Amino acid sequence: MNTTSVDNASLLTTIDRVATAFSRLRGIKEGLVSGSSTSGIQFDEWDWEVGVGLYGFLRRAISTNDQKALQELVAWYAGQIERGLPPRQINSTAPMLPLAILVQHVDRPDFRALVEDWAEWLVKELPKTEEGGFQHVVKERLNDGELWDDTLFMACLFLARAGVLCERSDWVDEAVYQFVIHTRYLSDPVSGLWYHGWTFNGRHNFANAFWARGNAWITVAIPELFDLVPTLGEKDRRFLSNVLVSQVRSLKAYQRPDGMFTTLLDDPSSPLETSATAGIAYGMLRAIDAGILDESDRPHAERALAAVLTQIDEEGVVHGVSDGTPMGHDLDFYRRIPNLPTPYGQALTMLLLTEVFLEGGQRQ
Repeated sequence: MNTTSVDNASLLTTIDRVATAFSRLRGIKEGLVSGSSTSGIQFDEWDWEVGVGLYGFLRRAISTNDQKALQELVAWYAGQIERGLPPRQINSTAPMLPLAILVQHVDRPDFRALVEDWAEWLVKELPKTEEGGFQHVVKERLNDGELWDDTLFMACLFLARAGVLCERSDWVDEAVYQFVIHTRYLSDPVSGLWYHGWTFNGRHNFANAFWARGNAWITVAIPELFDLVPTLGEKDRRFLSNVLVSQVRSLKAYQRPDGMFTTLLDDPSSPLETSATAGIAYGMLRAIDAGILDESDRPHAERALAAVLTQIDEEGVVHGVSDGTPMGHDLDFYRRIPNLPTPYGQALTMLLLTEVFLEGGQRQ
């Protein structure tokens, strides 16, 4: 299979099914609500799971000019803001990235004001580690002195985009610095793969886990940063491009013949993981388009695409997606994470399929 052979009409139908299933997810472990009795986005918690989901949903809506979906996003954000948002931390920042893009498509000064205020909070008030890293604070714990690879997608892409939106070069600089410091402590200099986390309290990488979805956040985040910040400096582009090239070199070596990646990239006996496979494939395609990766890398993304398509059921639910994964202190922790339908699994799949759809449209 290759992306040139994917029928765009059937692909669009699949994207719409996946988007509809995202809208019908009520919460983690709750499954789909009845499609006949509800409308709009049903997920009723402001946190990272839905934040990633909203990003995929928004990108798909913009790419297909789906005005109804854009209004559903406006309604969801308005309802959450009216009810009252949860305390600010890394994971609750994730919904802010799609909001920072949505404000360019709708006339909502209150949304823009929230974007500006939240970005300022990240820079001024979020707890920092040694060397000024964004401490991976979550609702359950402070994670004192800890850097996680999730942070770059969940918080730093938003800060970078907010900097562009609000003409705050200092915010963009801070976001780029976070990519640099996270690279220093989480990127393995031997393989180029990324560890899940680092702690300054003990100075180690926890279980030394090359967690697949954590690596996918990086494969996605670097080309997304290039797109979200068109004025990114040449030296930053050069550095981050080489970081991604090094990572992808090892990702290709660990990809299964069927296109999938396993939960622990270097452990073929660990469970298959669809969200990581979709994210890595999407990031690779975006990086090829940005000139970071070579066209010779495309077959790996195409094999991953073929594998992901087999995991989508008739209702549009993406299967083989592991549950939210806190920091593991041994590798068995990652092997035992259960699978279930999730907003982020739907989103990473939407991002991949939408990218392939747009490439197909460019060829026509």
